[in-house]
This record gives sequence, C-alpha cells and structure tokens, in this order.
Amino acid sequence: MEKDRRILEVAAEAFYQNGFHGVGVDEIGRRAGLSGPAIYRHFGSKDEILATLLNEAMDELMSATLPVHGNPGRDLDRALRHHADFAVAHRHLVNLYQREIRSLAAPWRRAFDRRRVQYTERWERLVADRFPGMPQATVAAVTQACLGMVFSVSYWPARSLAHEDLTGLLLELLDVGLRGHDRAGGEASGGHDRH
Repeated sequence: MEKDRRILEVAAEAFYQNGFHGVGVDEIGRRAGLSGPAIYRHFGSKDEILATLLNEAMDELMSATLPVHGNPGRDLDRALRHHADFAVAHRHLVNLYQREIRSLAAPWRRAFDRRRVQYTERWERLVADRFPGMPQATVAAVTQACLGMVFSVSYWPARSLAHEDLTGLLLELLDVGLRGHDRAGGEASGGHDRH
C-alpha cells in the first residue's frame, strides 16, 4: 500500500506538470524509485493510475455532500468548507481532473461519468434544500457557480496563492453571494447559518 500511494503521488505530480499523455510509465516508475515494469505489479496501466486518482478524489468529495446536521444552511456550509479545503490542499489534483477527465479510458470512464452525475445531483439537493422554492434551473446554476468558484483555485497564479487564508477567502466570497441571493428575495427563504 505504501508503494501504491507513492506511485499515485508522483503520477499526480507528473500528470500535472506534463499532462497525462506527456508522461510514460517509465517516468512514473523513475519518480517513484521503481523500474517502469515494476509499476505493473501495482497498477495494470497508466489509465488505471489516472482512474484511481480521480476516484479517490471523488470518494472524498462525495462524502461531503451527505447532509449530517439536519439544517440545510449548515449542511451546505459544511460541503462548501470541505470542498474549499480540498481544493486548496489538492490544487494539482483538481487541476488534473479539470484538464484530463477526457483522457480517462474505458471501462473507468463510464463508471466515473455515472459518479459525476450522482455528485452533481447531491450538490443540487443541498442547494435546493437551502433555498426552498428555487426553480430547478437556478438550483443548477447556483450549484455550478459555487463549484466553479471553489475549483477555480487550481488555476490561480502564484501571487494569489500567497493569501494567508485561501479557504477563508473562498468561503467569505461564497457566503456573500449566497446571502445576496437571500436579500434579492423571491426565490429563497430561510436563514443561512454560518458555522
């Protein structure tokens, strides 16, 4: 398991630096301190390495979309905080996902596409519960706006990454936007607990 983790870590870094198609198994092996052929004792292919990286990230992000507080505001806040923390801590992996999702080969692509649909549906449920009465199209747009802002950190230039609390900044901006939606009236109701 330790070698598997090392291979995944160096592969994520290599894919981020050179793109999925710009990295061979030999290079991954060299970076992991193994011969290229030794990689195949741990993963069947470079495609399986990419699929494993993306599925591990999805496992963690999906877990944060399950309501646990019984309060729609707190549940949405929890999901946003978890995603912001993840995006800041794993910028390279988020960037890899955004750039290389099209490189995911069968049979992993089909299964991962189903998970992406489930992930989006869970997020939309969180937003819809938080904003009762919001039209479905608006729920979908608000969901994508929130996720887009959080995951945009993977493309931020270095000077912006020097901010002392990136997670806090992201959450503050999201909170202002969501509270503004409340104040706009009509589509939203209920309080927004910040915890």
